[in-house]
Amino acid sequence: MFTVQFKFIDLKNLFLLLSSVLLLFHACSKSDPNITAVEDDSLFDVSVGSSVIPYIQVTTQNVIQNEPKIPGLMHVYVEESLVFSSTIGIEYRGSTSYRLSDKKSYGIELWDEVNEGYDAEVLGFPEEEDWIFMGHVFRASNNTIFDPSLMHHYLGYQLYRSMGNYASRSRYMELEINSFYKGVYVFMEKLKRDSNRIDVNKLKATENEGEDLTGGYILKIDKTAGGDVAPNEPLAYYENNWDDDARYSEALSFRSQYDIFGNILTNEPFGPPNHSEQYLETYFLYEHPKNDDITTEQKNYIQNYINDFETALLADDFSSSERTYTDFIDLNSFVDYFILNELTGNIDAYRLSTYMHKEKSEPLRMGPVWDLNIGYNRQDRVPTTDWIANYNQYVSRDAWMVPFWWPRLLEDPVFQSALQNRWNELRVSTLSTATVLGLVNTTSEFLMSNGAIERNYTKWSGISVDYPNAINDLERYLEDRLSWMDATIGAF
Repeated sequence: MFTVQFKFIDLKNLFLLLSSVLLLFHACSKSDPNITAVEDDSLFDVSVGSSVIPYIQVTTQNVIQNEPKIPGLMHVYVEESLVFSSTIGIEYRGSTSYRLSDKKSYGIELWDEVNEGYDAEVLGFPEEEDWIFMGHVFRASNNTIFDPSLMHHYLGYQLYRSMGNYASRSRYMELEINSFYKGVYVFMEKLKRDSNRIDVNKLKATENEGEDLTGGYILKIDKTAGGDVAPNEPLAYYENNWDDDARYSEALSFRSQYDIFGNILTNEPFGPPNHSEQYLETYFLYEHPKNDDITTEQKNYIQNYINDFETALLADDFSSSERTYTDFIDLNSFVDYFILNELTGNIDAYRLSTYMHKEKSEPLRMGPVWDLNIGYNRQDRVPTTDWIANYNQYVSRDAWMVPFWWPRLLEDPVFQSALQNRWNELRVSTLSTATVLGLVNTTSEFLMSNGAIERNYTKWSGISVDYPNAINDLERYLEDRLSWMDATIGAF
């Protein structure tokens, strides 16, 4: 039995009721040629039958923007029973995916009666205020579809969690905005510092010395977000703001002292977007504390820590048993991060959407994994019979290249041994072929049996998708990749 959760004062309940009535009148006059008409008394824009997949309705009075969030209402249904309602702030999310896809992703924040964020449990996930409706890149006009299976994010996060790591909790949903069906999405947690997400200490502005200064930090190797460097622009601006992906600044980030080959960089940091030597650089964005909150002492500490690790990794002589770089990192977390990204063929791994974190008095840990959209053999840059970590051997002068860390680690017998031991452990449990393919099968059956695949590809038509064939391709890729990793890791 489901219970409906409300967190509103009476004024908000009245607002919800009146707004829902107004939007009901709006729904009666709509017309969308991509959707099969349903009876006027239907609860949703499409008929979902006996589907158990959560169905989320969002209503807004204004056009959704890239930045900032605008107010709206969210109603969450399971089997047509209302289980949660809230006022929210909603905005588009993503940079490249926003530009390339007609099926947009959204970031939401639960808002109270004065539009301040508040924490709540949604769909069984731990209380928080920030959530994501993750779409799947699709644009029929240029035949762009990264993930016809609709599984790339979900599958990778499930596997990473089953390996004992935190990854964004995820659940399939169907989305309707302002009475128009938007398709199958993944409801997931936004990555952020939280005891139930990236569990590091909340580093205060007053903690600037001693053990206090040593954590917690969250860093990210990634593009600069359009909303951070160019907020409040018209929507059309974000369709072609490619330069905003590389507007690194001292306020937002710091640069590695080493280039992608492990040589000292000699050019000045924070050059203009897409300058001639950008491909050599690696920037670390401040995720926690945020750039507005982090102090000079904290910046200096984490910059020096990363530099000391990199220097040690380059200086260590792998012909002996002595290591110094392992004093700075949690090696097991690096191994798990490597395994998941390599198994999924995540072409953005290591160089984009790459998170790491450091707790007080503890070493640097990799993760969580994030953004597996372009993976699973849906790219043509790195052969499936090589490591994604060797990206730089196949792509020259991409604006974002793989840092030297990963090719260097692959040279180290200590890393190889740790990788081999962990791989052998996982292959008879979490990552056995039967377990991995079983997850694919049960997930695809869940989506198909609930009618979600048919509804999604009725909405997003124009590219021919043979869903059973897409699942066969995914299974074949995973089976081949597992076998190749068996042979390659076994040969260390």
